[in-house]
Amino acid sequence: MSTVASLVHTISSHSSDVNGVSFSGGTLATCSGDKTIRLWAVDGFSELPCSPLCGHTYAVHCCVFSPFGTLLASCSTDGKVFLWNVKTGEKQATFEHASKIGIRICRFSPNSTLLITGSDDESLALWDISQKTFIRSLEGHEASVMACAFTPDSTAVVSGSANGDMMVWDAQFGHSKPLLCQLVGHDLGVTCCEFSPTYGMPGADPDNSHFMLASGGNDDSVKLWDMMTRPGSGKMVLGLRDTLVGHTGTVMSICFSTTGKLLASGSGDKTVRLWDPLKGEPVHTIEGHSRYVTCCAFSGDGTLLASGSNDKTVMLWKITTEEQLTDQASYEDVFASDEFVPRNKTPLYQWTVEEVCTWVSELGLQQYEESFRRNAIDGTELATLDQKSLLSALGIDALGHRNKILRAVNQIQSHPIIQPRDPESGVHDEYLCPVTREIMKEPVLAADGYTYERSAITAWINSGKTRSPMTNATLPNTTLTPNRSLKMLIQRHLQEN
Repeated sequence: MSTVASLVHTISSHSSDVNGVSFSGGTLATCSGDKTIRLWAVDGFSELPCSPLCGHTYAVHCCVFSPFGTLLASCSTDGKVFLWNVKTGEKQATFEHASKIGIRICRFSPNSTLLITGSDDESLALWDISQKTFIRSLEGHEASVMACAFTPDSTAVVSGSANGDMMVWDAQFGHSKPLLCQLVGHDLGVTCCEFSPTYGMPGADPDNSHFMLASGGNDDSVKLWDMMTRPGSGKMVLGLRDTLVGHTGTVMSICFSTTGKLLASGSGDKTVRLWDPLKGEPVHTIEGHSRYVTCCAFSGDGTLLASGSNDKTVMLWKITTEEQLTDQASYEDVFASDEFVPRNKTPLYQWTVEEVCTWVSELGLQQYEESFRRNAIDGTELATLDQKSLLSALGIDALGHRNKILRAVNQIQSHPIIQPRDPESGVHDEYLCPVTREIMKEPVLAADGYTYERSAITAWINSGKTRSPMTNATLPNTTLTPNRSLKMLIQRHLQEN
């Protein structure tokens, strides 16, 4: 598989090591040794109004979005885990281990009901998200817990410690002792682990489950494991499938793409390596950071990879595979068509759960209506969905169906005719960017004669699009001229309101 990675943006706002990155829909979260978490709009990479999120008193080690993207969990050396409201930036809950010792890692279950945390006190803790309560402690490691991950069916947890051992725990029936212990995961310590979101397809075989686990360690290697379980029996097998060699420093982070076709690993050798996990083969090496690569994450659509480093930067890489290059033309044709224009002309954020279910039926996917209804997916929640949440939380196994839903949501959000601004907001339409439908901060005049927010039209052009988002005619050039008169009118409006 031919793959190309090209740098599209660098974030340099953190004042210390970047320790964690996480995507959810159109939002990127980053956390750092500077005690903050920052939130960014992927389209244009501008920082969100509620950012930075402050509250930790020591370095933040990890940040991760819930499957629906409404919550963000962060953990720190200060011994606290915070749950944040992504929209408002408000703190929703605080968790602590009984020891109050530093917490290294936190992960949501794919069904969004549980949170697991791993600590320097050598234990893990399981938390109920809806009740925001402690469930139980998982004890068995004899060193700091550095890594943990839920199985794709949310029934079990795998953890790894600084001693190098890996353990499997029950997350469903209340057992507190490990169900399985792999004494030698990585000789010098386990640093990270993640499950493939697609391998084995949760629920495909009701009697047996087969998952792929990737782990990284201080032995400079990435290991792939076959994990086989029989739900409800407590019987599990964790067998080494492959060892991926190539890094010359500690593997500090790993992540799968949403399709499971790519695996990324960040290392102390300052590189990010891309692998084909099914074949166990290297695909591409990304170089750019000047110090250790501490974290990495794929965007929901797999087109972006974020990498964070001790050089205090986050780099955003555009990932293009041979398959994506082949599919690009057909994707653009579908996106530009009227196939996904809904009958409901009200703004997406005003849609009720039933209106979302009606829209799903209009797409010809009525078999998923009850899943959307059961999970209370209204318009606001619909806008946050990505490949992972569609697969894990809503149970949409077919990749084609997931892609169809996401393309339809994208068209609703970006089409200026079918996605108007709230009419009660009192904002003149000319103050809104035709692409984002948000009040412009830096309005610029493009060659098609329309005014756009600079970051939005720049991202449009940089993505390779050569046609106007408004007229679909070819742009004669990419010159952007500041619209100072309109900017003054917008600023006056904001001051008066």
